[in-house]
Amino acid sequence: MRKRVVVLGSTGSIGTQTLDVIDQNPDSLEVVGLAAGSNEPLLLEQAARFGVKNLALHNPSPSGLPSGMDAILNLVRHEAVDVVVVSVAGVIGLLPTIAAIEAGKHIALASKEVLVAAGELVMPMLKQNGVTLTPIDSEHSALFQCIQGSRHDQIESLILTASGGPFRGKKRADLLNISVDQALNHPTWRMGGKITIDSATLMNKGLEVIEAKWLFDMRPDQIEVVVHPQSVVHSMVKFRDGSVLGQMGWPDMRMPILYALQYPERVPNNLKPWNPVDTPTLTFEPADDETFSSLRLAKQALEVGGTMPCALNAANEEAANAFLRGEIGFLDIPEVVERTMQQHRPEVPTLENITRVDQESREFARKVQTTV
Repeated sequence: MRKRVVVLGSTGSIGTQTLDVIDQNPDSLEVVGLAAGSNEPLLLEQAARFGVKNLALHNPSPSGLPSGMDAILNLVRHEAVDVVVVSVAGVIGLLPTIAAIEAGKHIALASKEVLVAAGELVMPMLKQNGVTLTPIDSEHSALFQCIQGSRHDQIESLILTASGGPFRGKKRADLLNISVDQALNHPTWRMGGKITIDSATLMNKGLEVIEAKWLFDMRPDQIEVVVHPQSVVHSMVKFRDGSVLGQMGWPDMRMPILYALQYPERVPNNLKPWNPVDTPTLTFEPADDETFSSLRLAKQALEVGGTMPCALNAANEEAANAFLRGEIGFLDIPEVVERTMQQHRPEVPTLENITRVDQESREFARKVQTTV
């Protein structure tokens, strides 16, 4: 039987690639629902392409499509849905993820902010409802693949790889006058605007550290970050006996998307397989969390715990988008995040607290942006 898939964030980078993967696997995958933020023309185009009638738009719809969060929640709860792909930008994916879990749907998660802000809530819910979550992020997909067949107590540590972004090797003095176009010029990956900025600041890797803690039930000191410019080794697992397993492939998000959707099966596909002779030199170097302080701040937020990662994430979303709009400088992004964290008093994560802290941190970050 074909898996019936709803794609949240279908008009974004991960969403469009997910639809390409489904299009290439018509015998095993079927799109039954699509949701987007505001790009209604592309959403309607996708609906026509796949013959999908169940649609939702987060923002008000000019043509009268079902819109708002309730419309998205109804979409993921529909009885004709097996898998929900959560690929929306930011913590807005939290409520749909919770609704999908409560409805017993398999989750394919690309929105790392869901676990960054609410991992302490979401992971127990998965167990309580008997729901499987497979990660779409290439790094977490790599870790997920490497630990298959191993007991948790056999794992020594996780090694997340980072490309280093467009400013690898730079120092703070080199980053004073960075333009938006420069920050969006990623050397290996093609992603949406906000996540590309996160990659340039290394906040993306910091968020991945927090997500990995919840996905794989690891202590913060068991998660390492190394810079790997070629983006071929997507991450590694170090075991107690000293063995290290890594997952390799070209920097193409369609491979982890396919694995997340088809898990536990591995299916033939038309994606280009990696060949070691095509990349004879693979290099690794330490991550510079002094120059790229966003990585340091994310680690601090994880150590503090509670709602601090939620505050970090909310401030970063506001600051990264302000930079994209040309309202603040590149180095102002971690400054806004740090000042937001300094004023936050962490609380026990509940859905109510997370929702409130997210809003309060955004308001504080917007206020801070006018003074950096």
